[in-house]
Amino acid sequence: MPGTRQRALLNTLIDRITIGAHQIDIQLRSTRLAALLDVAATPPPSATDDEIQILSISVRLRPLRAGGMLIAGTNPFATAKPDARLVKLLIRARRFNATLVGSDGVPFAALAKREGVSPSYFTRLVRLSYLAPHITEAILDGRQPRDLTADKLLAHSRLPLGWHQQRAVLGFP
Repeated sequence: MPGTRQRALLNTLIDRITIGAHQIDIQLRSTRLAALLDVAATPPPSATDDEIQILSISVRLRPLRAGGMLIAGTNPFATAKPDARLVKLLIRARRFNATLVGSDGVPFAALAKREGVSPSYFTRLVRLSYLAPHITEAILDGRQPRDLTADKLLAHSRLPLGWHQQRAVLGFP
């Protein structure tokens, strides 16, 4: 499609683009998009031509040396690839926690020995089983911050209990 036609199409579909410090909001005219895609022959009775849908994309703005800004966002349509070491760590943490819960008072040291790890490592992994659900989900989906590795997560095993504080410590937006 020629550039002039692409520009006209986007001007028809997009009402506004707002760039913030942590996200970009694209306001789309949903009824026009549906008509273009021929999704519905008749719009719902409540729909008007001015009805707006907002697509929000999390981003991180970074200044460039030559001036300007680089938008380091994630492609919402790209398939994320989970970090196998992080996923394995979370699975092991849940397994260790289940072992602890079902232990009927068996000391940590004995449980750790049964799992073939040191008591310190066993304790650190059990703590990781209390990560905020949205952090666990992000890791399983491969949507964690780029610098969050299995080693870094283990180093932060004394995470705060508050989910908001966990996000801040681990670098989630």
